[in-house]
Amino acid sequence: MTPRTGCEGRPSQGAVFLLSNFCMNYGVNKENILKTKTNMDERILAIASPVAEDMGYGIVRIRVQGGNRSVVQIMAERLSDGMMNVSDCAQLSRTLSSTFEVEDPIDGAYVLEVSSPGLDRPLTDMKHFEQYSGELARLELDRFVEGRKRFRGILAGIDGDNVAIDLEKETETALIPFAWISEAKLLITDETIKKGQKKSSKKKTNKKPNKKSTPKKGDI
Repeated sequence: MTPRTGCEGRPSQGAVFLLSNFCMNYGVNKENILKTKTNMDERILAIASPVAEDMGYGIVRIRVQGGNRSVVQIMAERLSDGMMNVSDCAQLSRTLSSTFEVEDPIDGAYVLEVSSPGLDRPLTDMKHFEQYSGELARLELDRFVEGRKRFRGILAGIDGDNVAIDLEKETETALIPFAWISEAKLLITDETIKKGQKKSSKKKTNKKPNKKSTPKKGDI
């Protein structure tokens, strides 16, 4: 179902479960708010994002963990297909390490960790909610709506600045402003596992076989 809307940003009565009593007129830019949590995360993202994009990768999330030695955790994916293998992680890690040596964003010693999003990946960009339409997800909001902050359901794409989701035990598609979401992630199901295995299998099938040399006498 495609939710109907009345005035700009205001759903018609009965069309949308969550926001039937709200008029949405906000201009807060939360484009990167799900990718970072602290000012240091944002600083790292500002440096890492253009470097990664030039290499064909997108930054999914950044977390800097403090301690005697800080740990910079960078989650990334290939822009082409959303995948990220060990080779991709190593390549991006080497390039970012060189960049950070020049930019010096963190005082003191630190460890850089580059990883893939995984099957239960976080959703940190508007395009993710459209890309993974049809998948089961859990959203956590920064405010109470209908007496709760957490919602679970099947993603149904996006509608303007809103995330569309078919919530469990509800008959109408809900619209949730992206700016209200504090955390979102896919939930692992049998279907998610099958899709992941299919992607991995397809990648192996597309690999070119190694050329085998003809054994010479004395080689055996």
